[in-house]
Amino acid sequence: MVIKRDGRREPFSREKLLRGITKACQKRPVSPEEIENLVADIVAEISSKFDREVPGAEIGERVIDGLRRIDDVAYVRYASVYRRFEEATQFVHEVNKLEQGT
Repeated sequence: MVIKRDGRREPFSREKLLRGITKACQKRPVSPEEIENLVADIVAEISSKFDREVPGAEIGERVIDGLRRIDDVAYVRYASVYRRFEEATQFVHEVNKLEQGT
């Protein structure tokens, strides 16, 4: 089960994870194999660390970390939705972090 930000619980969906990552990588030079490997790594990591329930934030942060390694644009796309960017300054801040390597 995934514990959502608002406290709701929903079944973990590998397909939902794959769709989110694929959407972030849309029209980017990221192969389906890279996406599949990232999904597999995330699933394996959360399966080994969590027994029955995983906070959604744990999954989101792993996606962000993985996308940061794969493609900067996909990373910013996903982060903008996941972290709920509401202002352009938040995008600029995230891009600046990328440029600084943090």
